Amino acid sequence: MVFWIATIIFIASYGLIVSEKLDKTKVALIGAGLMLILKIVSQHEAFYDEKFAIDYNVIFLLIGMMIIVNILSKTGLFQFLAIKSAKLAKGKPFRILIFFTIITAVLSAFLDNVTTVLLLVPVTLFIADELELDPFPFLISEVMASNIGGTATLIGDPPNIIIASKVQLTFMDFIYHTAPAVLFIFGFFLLTIKLLFGRKLHVKEEVRQKILAIDEYALIKNYSLLKKSLSVLGMVIVGFIFHGILHYEPATIALLGAAVLLIISKEDPHHVLRELEWPTLFFFIGLFIIVGGVIKVGLISNLSECMISLTKPSAENMFVTAITTLWFSAISSAIVDNIPFVASMIPLVIDTAHAVLPSGTDFKSVVQHPTLMPVWWSLALGACLGGNGSPVGASANVITLGLAEKAGYPISFKKFIIYAIPITIETIIIATIYVWLRYYFLIELLLDKI
Repeated sequence: MVFWIATIIFIASYGLIVSEKLDKTKVALIGAGLMLILKIVSQHEAFYDEKFAIDYNVIFLLIGMMIIVNILSKTGLFQFLAIKSAKLAKGKPFRILIFFTIITAVLSAFLDNVTTVLLLVPVTLFIADELELDPFPFLISEVMASNIGGTATLIGDPPNIIIASKVQLTFMDFIYHTAPAVLFIFGFFLLTIKLLFGRKLHVKEEVRQKILAIDEYALIKNYSLLKKSLSVLGMVIVGFIFHGILHYEPATIALLGAAVLLIISKEDPHHVLRELEWPTLFFFIGLFIIVGGVIKVGLISNLSECMISLTKPSAENMFVTAITTLWFSAISSAIVDNIPFVASMIPLVIDTAHAVLPSGTDFKSVVQHPTLMPVWWSLALGACLGGNGSPVGASANVITLGLAEKAGYPISFKKFIIYAIPITIETIIIATIYVWLRYYFLIELLLDKI
């Protein structure tokens, strides 16, 4: 009976998140409350148990980065980058689109894609207005770039943060494994948007000159705060790179950086903390409790058994499992927000590993077994890239469309997916080739030569 109650809460929560009939944070907290009040998980299990509890490493990593980016945004840096890009592009709209797309991808890798679109979309709308152009080509390119760029690093996209925390992966693990794939994928993506929009964007000469006349340096509001913010952000990124060697979790580094910046910036913490994305944080908290409930009742174990029977993984080879995970993650993340999907998939993959790999080893040895690692990278690539497949596939998509509608440029579900689905399929095909080449074909080639 408890199994079915937990399963119904889980499915209903997902259904409401996808339908967008209720705010996703409300849904997550209602679902979590039901899991607790019906004693499917106890409060102790939800808050403290290693297997079922909220992943505080994820929560506090996001809080730390949100504080740093919030203070950095007060300097005017992002507006400066937008106008500077427009000038470097000589006011030519397609060049501006390419510059904005590249900036979005790079910032999404080192800040996170949700924060990046929150900062850049308003600037993009401003530039489009100044150029007297429909902002859609800019917005669709940027939102796709934010999800592609975010795939490259541990902190770039929430699914990566969740995977890294559960599997004990480092910042450099993602740089080494997912960043190369992103470079190839992003190169093809730029060629694709050139084909889609290269000949459609034209402006009058007087409009172009108006953009070139804007003084980008006047947009920097506080040079002293800018230096302090960039210094702290730089040190935090260095900390992320070496956190595996230093034996500190990313959340510890992010929180220390946030604390230092709050002190040296002399910003009022009441104002800074008030502007954090608290709905996103509480969405994560509620989601972790819901997933903890279905893990406890055995739903994830049952799904794991189905996955084993379908893909037939072995301790020597999980090629079919990896490719199936990649495509299943991509398709599912286009339908369901990729955050709850990944939170649900991780325990499924872990259960599969325990069933297939040699028993008696510690947790880290199992989840980081060489045979299993391509499955984790397939999950990260599929979930992050698949988030591009629909307006509800990733939080960055939802935020971008909301800001566009508020500014008077609504983008319909249909218009979004006409562009999104082909691009998503293209990126997943490239990711599939990457996984096959890097983790299977080349390895087998080397073994044959040996």
